Amino acid sequence: MNKTIKYPQYRKYLNNKSFYKIISEIKWEELVVLGNTVTKHQFIVKILPDRNYIYDLTFDYQNHWVKIEEEEYTTIHKKLIL
Repeated sequence: MNKTIKYPQYRKYLNNKSFYKIISEIKWEELVVLGNTVTKHQFIVKILPDRNYIYDLTFDYQNHWVKIEEEEYTTIHKKLIL
């Protein structure tokens, strides 16, 4: 990858059901909204499909995700059920 990017990056699906924090080129978090419940899933790239997924989240997101600011991610994160 010759593209450079500053981490973290933030994305979401248009339906506001999944929010992403891309921490590095090999690590990301996903917040999943189900009704009034928010759960967090953490991922580390170990296989090629994960590497492709995080690449798309980072560089080729326009067809599937929307770029968001940290504040929007943080607002959803505060609703997290621990």
